[in-house]
Amino acid sequence: MSFFKELYEIEWIAEFCDKFKLNFIDGNRWKWLLDGLINTLKITFFAVLLGIAIGVIIAIIRSTYDKNRTSLKKRGGLGYIILGILNAVCKLYLTVIRGTPVVVQLLIMYFIIFVSVSDGTLVAIIAFGINSGAYVAEIFRSGIMAIDNGQFEAGRSLGFNYIQTMIYIVVPQMFKVVLPTLCNEFIVLLKETSVAGYVGIADLTKAGDLIRGRTFSAYMPLIAVALIYLVIVMLFTWLVGKLERRLRNSDH
Repeated sequence: MSFFKELYEIEWIAEFCDKFKLNFIDGNRWKWLLDGLINTLKITFFAVLLGIAIGVIIAIIRSTYDKNRTSLKKRGGLGYIILGILNAVCKLYLTVIRGTPVVVQLLIMYFIIFVSVSDGTLVAIIAFGINSGAYVAEIFRSGIMAIDNGQFEAGRSLGFNYIQTMIYIVVPQMFKVVLPTLCNEFIVLLKETSVAGYVGIADLTKAGDLIRGRTFSAYMPLIAVALIYLVIVMLFTWLVGKLERRLRNSDH
């Protein structure tokens, strides 16, 4: 006990303990960080799921158009026109979403498109999901284009039509190719959600800023937020590394 008492009497340690108590213990402010972390992970997880759903659809449309444009153009007909329109819509979506900042998209979603929706977390999930979908779509498209054309021919020889070939043969192989890159997109999206506080969502970054506003001490809460993000990113990076090694081993 005397050792800890002497340790506490050291000036800088005593000051650190006082600031730690002020920022995290008093008023149970540590719970703000915990709640903010939960909101951040919730937004990230569901936004990734929405982004994957959007990305798969857009990647299939764009890769189908790129692979079959010549043959469809020769045959003409309504199918070629519809596919061309869908491809143009997808390209417009990719251009707009990838060409504008995510924080601006979030503000437009919250204050214009979904102004009548009271659940800010839901709006954030939709906004980040739509944003992520544009990047995931290009990841998936590159994965589909990397699949050998012989796989498409094998599907046709089994009696599958084009859609069945994509669903049962190409897309599963594509996921294996792009899975590490997709995991990295999850990490990027996790950090991008730090702007959710612009629309009043109590995410991890907003929680740190609220503590700073209450205690007038910026150093400790903001450093704590940065460290939490760093630990999460390091954890997911380690998991992605293990996943990549396992996928490489499964190819042998």
